[in-house]
Amino acid sequence: MKKQHNISFKEMSKNCEIVAQNMKVLSHPARLMILCYLSSGEKTVGELEVLCGSSQSSVSQFLKLMRLKKLVRFEKRGLFVYYRIHDEKVKKLILSLQLIFCS
Repeated sequence: MKKQHNISFKEMSKNCEIVAQNMKVLSHPARLMILCYLSSGEKTVGELEVLCGSSQSSVSQFLKLMRLKKLVRFEKRGLFVYYRIHDEKVKKLILSLQLIFCS
């Protein structure tokens, strides 16, 4: 039996555009890895640099793009900037991908 969607074509179209934009950002392996690490909790650029095996400038560039696309947010505390996943839906998607591909 098919499930009926209680969403208008216009709303579905808008949601598909948002998801497509998010998937473009997720399509880079390093950005996906950063989000995987952030799915377990907030991290600093330095922590992500070590975990991902990338340079500080690369991690910062990836985080800047993901901030602009509203996938991550940050909070400055003292000398450190802490990043976390901004949208709970994105976090659920990352956790689902981990469950499928990393177990």
